[in-house]
Amino acid sequence: MTSRTAHRAPGPEARPATVHVLLADGTTVLIRPTVPEDLRDLSALFAGLSAQSLRMRFFASGAAAGQEAAQRLCEPHPDRIALVAVAVRGEDEQIVGEGEAWRMGPGADAAEVGFTVAEGWRGRGIGTLLLEHLADAARAAGIRWFTAETLSENLAMKRVINSAGLHHSAQFEHGGTVFHDIDLTEDDAYLEVVADREFAACAASLRPLFRPRGVAVVGAGRSPGGVGRAILDHLVTAGFDRPLFAVNPRADEIAGVPCARSIDLLPQQVDLAVLAVPADALVEAAVACGRHGVRALTAVTSPVPEPVRTALKAVCRRYGMRLVGPNCLGVAAFGPDIAMDATFGAHTPLGGAAGVGVQSGGVGIAVLDHLSRLGIGAGSFASLGDKTDVSGNDLLAWWSQDPGTELVLLHLESFGNPRKFARYARRVARTKPVLTVAAGRSAAGSRAAASHTAAAVTPGITREALFRQAGVIATRSVAELVETAALLEAGVRPTGRRVAVVSNAGGTGVLAADSLVEAGLSVPEFGTGLRDRLSALLGPAAACGNPVDTGAGADGAMLRRAVEAVAASGEVDAVLLLLVPTALAELPPTLAADARTLGVPTVTVLVDQAASVTSAPAAGGRRVPVYGDAESAARALAHACAYTEWLRRPGSEVPSVPGVRSQDAARLISLHLASHPEGGWLPPDRAADLLACYGITCARMVLATDEHTAVTAAALWDSPVVLKAYWPELVHKSDVGGVLLGLSGPDAVREGWRTLEERFGDRLAGVVVQEMAPHGVELLAGVDSDAVFGPLVAFGIGGTDTDLAADRGYRLAPLTAADAEDLVGASRAATLLAGYRGRPGGDPAAVRDVLSRLALLAAEQTCVTEAEINPLIATPDGVTAVDFRVRVEPRTATDPYLRRLR
Repeated sequence: MTSRTAHRAPGPEARPATVHVLLADGTTVLIRPTVPEDLRDLSALFAGLSAQSLRMRFFASGAAAGQEAAQRLCEPHPDRIALVAVAVRGEDEQIVGEGEAWRMGPGADAAEVGFTVAEGWRGRGIGTLLLEHLADAARAAGIRWFTAETLSENLAMKRVINSAGLHHSAQFEHGGTVFHDIDLTEDDAYLEVVADREFAACAASLRPLFRPRGVAVVGAGRSPGGVGRAILDHLVTAGFDRPLFAVNPRADEIAGVPCARSIDLLPQQVDLAVLAVPADALVEAAVACGRHGVRALTAVTSPVPEPVRTALKAVCRRYGMRLVGPNCLGVAAFGPDIAMDATFGAHTPLGGAAGVGVQSGGVGIAVLDHLSRLGIGAGSFASLGDKTDVSGNDLLAWWSQDPGTELVLLHLESFGNPRKFARYARRVARTKPVLTVAAGRSAAGSRAAASHTAAAVTPGITREALFRQAGVIATRSVAELVETAALLEAGVRPTGRRVAVVSNAGGTGVLAADSLVEAGLSVPEFGTGLRDRLSALLGPAAACGNPVDTGAGADGAMLRRAVEAVAASGEVDAVLLLLVPTALAELPPTLAADARTLGVPTVTVLVDQAASVTSAPAAGGRRVPVYGDAESAARALAHACAYTEWLRRPGSEVPSVPGVRSQDAARLISLHLASHPEGGWLPPDRAADLLACYGITCARMVLATDEHTAVTAAALWDSPVVLKAYWPELVHKSDVGGVLLGLSGPDAVREGWRTLEERFGDRLAGVVVQEMAPHGVELLAGVDSDAVFGPLVAFGIGGTDTDLAADRGYRLAPLTAADAEDLVGASRAATLLAGYRGRPGGDPAAVRDVLSRLALLAAEQTCVTEAEINPLIATPDGVTAVDFRVRVEPRTATDPYLRRLR
């Protein structure tokens, strides 16, 4: 791309952050702004280009063009964003790419972009990374478009633009020149393309961790005992058959494993080093590993002070190593070609189908032991500990690419990038169940903001509901996590929530029915035909409703026939088979395993079983879970039903919303923050303008700052008006007498103005003059931020009684069509919209449309931290926003979806 431009007037300078980023092959580069000291290395970059590459970049050949570009890039300019990609290896640095964007005129929202990738570094995603980071910095500077001028034969640049995921167009001109216009708006399709690239890069970077070509245990003791020696012994016991070394300054061999006296004396390169050394030796050991070419570390040392963790992370970045821990249990990986247990738990875990990620080592040991006992096993395990580098999002990327992972189990105490976690979890859950433990309620909205939306979030929402929307199966304990994993790993996917209970003991069947209903499932009454068939099979003494009581004397064959009849009836979606051993009939041990072939999913409970869940062998080498009580089985079955329902919903694509002016909205926010750098609540007229940018209809209004303006504004509409007191901190206007309704004529408006002025004095910053809204259903719609999941959309009954109604639902933003339908349909407000007791209702489709637009606003405009419409008046003809508030804050962090390492 060329960097030739016309005269450019000064504009605001953007200083992007310095971040480390993964390339497509999993290696690390540094993306940072240019500095004057880069002149020599930039000159070397351009000097190393071929004549053809120089022509593609500058439309000219010869070294002069490159030297001129190097000098220009190193000179600070208020109207230019310039970035370099730097390959770092210890103390050695090499600039392997550059990118620049010049604003095209004073205050313009477009910039001309160009970039270069060094010979020998192409095809690894550097050009795309530079484009992503230039776009992010440009958005922060108010730039909404890039234009790029290329030669028609510059196919490499064309591929970068076409694959970026941004909307773009191309215009061909005579002479072989192509002008590309690139819209920098981050829509859902773009974020999905970015996630594809990040998944692939993260997975590649973790390959040395989970598929290392060699392992070294640094700090393994000569005598049994100690963490390092335990890990070395586990690696041997598990059968790790790739190069394995110990590192100990006083040994040449430990437990039959070759030992090097220091890391630099290792006889060959290894991919993974396990650091079991004191905290004060961690950084030195990491540096030695980096110099030796190690690509991944797991540091089991505990505790590690924050300064040491910071230094350790910096070393890993300089040498391009990924780090698990410190303060962790270790890592493990099992597959057809690897058996690696680099943990210090009491037992070597069983290899298998689960991907397991935990922060707590104790929880990790418990989960691995349960999975081993059930025959599920773990294909990969990581105890993240302090999460200095590798996070749950990284693990999701690995598991998404790993064909051996069939289900995912997570126990994380925090999420470093919650928006990204929610998006990534949805992607993985479409093909593999993702389970987690969500113990306790979420304190969504950490800020005590003065609005209904934020204040209502804390008591009104559960973390489980948000996990569910993201497709994550949220359990309440480790035991419930494992019980549910056992059922899902067995392939149980009920098509509905209707469950039959078949038991050989009536009392336990009744208790099982109660457990199922309490778990959110239904136990429907059987039809006459099915009851008659069961009676013929089981005899007159049997109870043939639902639950079915076959009687204590029923043997295995009779029980099987009963289940088959129920399964074939079409009246249920699953069967709970509850077995009580009796002296009257012997139950064959294969009955639980046979449950897999009985027509509909059949979950077995053996009430004399001590463990909450065990497993039984089934056909095809698989195993099926057997539960010790009906309550555990019911919970697991309810989770399986919820997951199946989620899978049947429309995909995670966010529908396009017409009539949105994202760039105008961004400009409005930028102008407000320019005059109010600390942020705060937008004035009502600006809030209305912002909502209008997203196609949300607001009742017409004027913010008046004097009596004359108020009277003049009231005359704009041939109808009564309402006056509302305004100052930024005022929320509950009606509570303090700040709302005057139904004022007609100039005299009434003057009197109203004077009343408010007398009532509030110097606090009054203005008066909102607004046309009277139509009568209808009063609703609340808003957005706020959750500490775990990012922006949430809130919906419920609104008006002055909104707090008393206690009707509030929440979903993650942005909303899919199914999310919006669920949010409205699950609320009490849905009854009012349908026309409660003959009253006029409202248009639910219009309400869902407003929620989708609010969600898009929150997702696109990251400076918006809170917004509320209360009331939103719904009528059969549509909806109108009557009272609204929007809070904006300066953007202090980079885009949560921008590719970068933690």
